[in-house]
Amino acid sequence: MAAVAALYDEFKKLGVEVLAMSTDSRFVHKIWQEQELSKMVSGGVPFPMLSDAGGKIGAIYGVYDEEAGVDIRGRFIIDPDFVIRAMEVLTPEVGRNPEELLRQIKAFQHVRATGEVTPSGWQPGQVTLKPGPALAGRVWEVWKP
Repeated sequence: MAAVAALYDEFKKLGVEVLAMSTDSRFVHKIWQEQELSKMVSGGVPFPMLSDAGGKIGAIYGVYDEEAGVDIRGRFIIDPDFVIRAMEVLTPEVGRNPEELLRQIKAFQHVRATGEVTPSGWQPGQVTLKPGPALAGRVWEVWKP
């Protein structure tokens, strides 16, 4: 979460709303913000930290561990129509990559704006693909990994 907070300005430039959620109470979030997060990122986490007491929201998203009573760490990219476009769920031992999250958001925004599709590892300004019958069997002519 601190790594996303460190890049928060980049997310805002893309028009992205960032929310954090856990089964911890707002009081735990407050202490965590004051005692740890504010020491990792100047000013602490600048986006809302929401409480999912009882794991109801986590259960809907498939990340609630009922036995442990906690939401498993994950991230979701939800488009302006409230459709989940991507999700990543990892166990706590491996951290997520906020640079990859930014790349994916840029790719989804490009796809939404143009109708083109992006190949693996696409970065803004690189080759995109125009889906359709003319592309079938010819991707190799346009894109080389």
